[in-house]
Amino acid sequence: MDEAALMRALTRISHEIVEKNKGAENVVLVGIRRRGGPIAERIRDNIQRIENREVPVGSIDIRFYRDDLSHLSELPAVRRTELPFDVTGRDVVLADDVIYTGRTVRAAIEAVFSCGRPRSIQLAVLIDRGHRELPIRPDYVGKNVPSARTELIEVRLPEFDNETGVWLMDIS
Repeated sequence: MDEAALMRALTRISHEIVEKNKGAENVVLVGIRRRGGPIAERIRDNIQRIENREVPVGSIDIRFYRDDLSHLSELPAVRRTELPFDVTGRDVVLADDVIYTGRTVRAAIEAVFSCGRPRSIQLAVLIDRGHRELPIRPDYVGKNVPSARTELIEVRLPEFDNETGVWLMDIS
């Protein structure tokens, strides 16, 4: 995906969020660190243009909630969760760049519940590459990209990479 395709996908996701939630009054966006944060911010900006309503945005670090924590590092670096709002009773939309096995999303759901009891949790992802290990399915998908386990999907955003786009790379 080039920058234009990526922005079109996020615009479509934003419209779908507004449609499914009958507006954005009760919606809060939570980006899964790292690239989920800027994706949530772009969705917020789109919803503001669509609904003329400011939607709260926060971010969560899910490393502490991972079920494979010991495989990641002996002492994982846990970053702060930044939720400048209460999630209790709200419709939380988790945002991330790529969904793969579902383990990151499971950890994000657990992290959200540690902050309160939302009315609902929905999932928006830019890329769904398949290969789920858990029964988790996104509510909003920018693009389905069937991939092999030997391939890597790399989402590049200016906040981290100085360019915007999505690349499929063979890592075998």
